[in-house]
Amino acid sequence: MALSTSAEGVSADRRARSVGVGRAHAKAVLLGEHAVVYGAPALAVPVPQLTVTASVHSPRHGGDGPGEVSFTMTGSPSRPMVAQATDGLRRLIGEFTATMGLADSPRLEVTIDGGIPHGRGLGSSAACARAVVHALAELYDREVTERETFDLVQTAENLAHGRSSGVDARAVGALAPLLFQRGEVQELSIGCYDVLVLADSGVVGRTKDAVELLREGFQRHTGAQERFVDRAAGLTEQARLALADGRPEDLGARLTDYHDLLRAAGLSTNAIDTLVEAALTAGSLGAKITGGGLGGCVLALTRREQAAEVTRELHAAGAVRCWTVPLKGPDEHAC
Repeated sequence: MALSTSAEGVSADRRARSVGVGRAHAKAVLLGEHAVVYGAPALAVPVPQLTVTASVHSPRHGGDGPGEVSFTMTGSPSRPMVAQATDGLRRLIGEFTATMGLADSPRLEVTIDGGIPHGRGLGSSAACARAVVHALAELYDREVTERETFDLVQTAENLAHGRSSGVDARAVGALAPLLFQRGEVQELSIGCYDVLVLADSGVVGRTKDAVELLREGFQRHTGAQERFVDRAAGLTEQARLALADGRPEDLGARLTDYHDLLRAAGLSTNAIDTLVEAALTAGSLGAKITGGGLGGCVLALTRREQAAEVTRELHAAGAVRCWTVPLKGPDEHAC
């Protein structure tokens, strides 16, 4: 099944442009973190409330010469995070130039207006990269396929995170919840009518550290990797079926089970565990950390009528901000 995307396409009238603009949105992983790198499936949902817009233009005058790229990023990301992001985006721009057969590399000015919190497991780096790809495509009046977009985003993601599974690169352009496995995606069937409450712990996650921590644990204990991946894959498949069949209680239970799996691997924190417990106490059907771990956000499956109470309790437990995300299927009807 072809996956729908929400990024803007390239202009149809083929006009020469002085500025290219591209957009992407956040994502959240329901289940499958870490195990997806080892070939297990992952379930992810788009978070269209949080977006990134990239603008790219080539000034006629000034600068240090061809090939120079300058970046302006809104908000207040940390200096190391900006350096990491711009390194990946520079490589992406080089790959775009080569892929599209552009003979010259003019000086570019890139402005990224990001509404996705950095380092929270919400796909901010992938969304920035996707937005830049589509901005470049519009600037140069080139068509980019979804596969080309994915490969270019992965260029930046692999530099930012090490070995990237690719789930973020796909999910930040998806319109509907998706199943991701080994680079392939399909849209998920949705059979329930609940919402996801995302709670920001205020603590920057450390994906690279989490990946290394998990890898070291696998190396110390024979069979640990196989047990982790098998358990993760089983929970993800059970969750996929519950989501399709309209069994929200079962889906919620699998979310909490997956959190317990990540916590046992040392990938949660006291602050995250406190938020998970607060969501469950307030009536959520299930809750877990989402993303790489060691900080970031909590995701809680919640009845619509309980979302406001769950949000209040999450704030009381230390969340710095929350978002409510209705589940939607491929036909975009709320579920």
